[in-house]
Amino acid sequence: MRVGGEAWQVAVADTPALRSRGLMGVTDLGDVRGMLFLWEDDTSGGFWMRDTLIPLDIAFFDAAGVLVDLLSMTPCREDPCPTYRPSGPYRAALEAPAGGFDGLDIVGLTLP
Repeated sequence: MRVGGEAWQVAVADTPALRSRGLMGVTDLGDVRGMLFLWEDDTSGGFWMRDTLIPLDIAFFDAAGVLVDLLSMTPCREDPCPTYRPSGPYRAALEAPAGGFDGLDIVGLTLP
């Protein structure tokens, strides 16, 4: 896929089970730059970092692929974990290791 004009190889989480697991327990993404979460309809739910071992940045995109919000998330060891919610509804979310979106044109960041 292309992110901000760059080619990215990503893992895709497009089922409830895959979205629920996300990057929990992952310490190294290997050859992928992140994980793309997809929904068929607009959603507004938040993300949390329970059992996630590495800091992540997450970009939320609307149905047209336009950036809704970009947030930084830290691993959580407490209960309950904080929830990270974007400022509006979204159709896709892209998680990358912290700093993964650095150097990209955030204002014009879009997904195809």
